[in-house]
Amino acid sequence: QLQLVESGGGLVQPGGSLRLSCTAAGFTLDAYAIGWFRQAPGQGQEGIGCINNSDGRTDYADSVEGRFTISRDNAKNTVYLQMHSLKTDAPAVYYCAANPFKQYGSTCLAQYDYWGQGTQVTVST
Repeated sequence: QLQLVESGGGLVQPGGSLRLSCTAAGFTLDAYAIGWFRQAPGQGQEGIGCINNSDGRTDYADSVEGRFTISRDNAKNTVYLQMHSLKTDAPAVYYCAANPFKQYGSTCLAQYDYWGQGTQVTVST
């Protein structure tokens, strides 16, 4: 079955940048719509954005619009979450998720079938 692995998390200064990666061995990720989510301790999951599996269009939550970018590198079978202007907050675990259902346009799918284990991001001085 599909197993996703996130990487690239760590400690970053406020206003800094970080790039997270989402990979899957044995599967071609360009066939899947990919969503990014984050969860802080005691909080529910927050949707960050998504990239579709038709023409590569993306959509983002208002809270990250203009600061985060999702992209694909099909040669590396990887989906990236590039984060800029990171804000001080409680440490959060960032997850990628996949769904083989065909997504068109820039509207994220309502649910995802496969999830990674997450990678933690801490923004602090």
